[in-house]
Amino acid sequence: MTTWTIVPGALDERLGITVTEQSAEKVVASLPVAGNTQSLGRLHGGATAALAEAVGSWAAMIHASGHGKVCVGVDLNITHHRGARDGRIHAVATPAHRGRRMATYDIRVTDDDDRLIATARITNLLVDPD
Repeated sequence: MTTWTIVPGALDERLGITVTEQSAEKVVASLPVAGNTQSLGRLHGGATAALAEAVGSWAAMIHASGHGKVCVGVDLNITHHRGARDGRIHAVATPAHRGRRMATYDIRVTDDDDRLIATARITNLLVDPD
């Protein structure tokens, strides 16, 4: 069975997300801070959360495809540790649990200097495709 390949959606494209690595074991992507800031000129927390959700869900979808399933998000939590004003942020999703019905991924988000920006966890339910 072939595995699913990441296809960024409209929001991913609008945010400028670039995928650099993809497998069920690890998905890596980045996002520019420019164009994704809030009114104080800092990276918007929603953009960080969208990047975290994207990499975690993509990894879960790759895992699900190996079981003939697709996935749907059921929980996302994120803690913002510091802000960013420029450069790119980088997200790495790695598995916490990969089962036949559910997949949970931990996401670490850093800046260009490898400083921790945020940590997140996403859980996806594996379901039959429509």
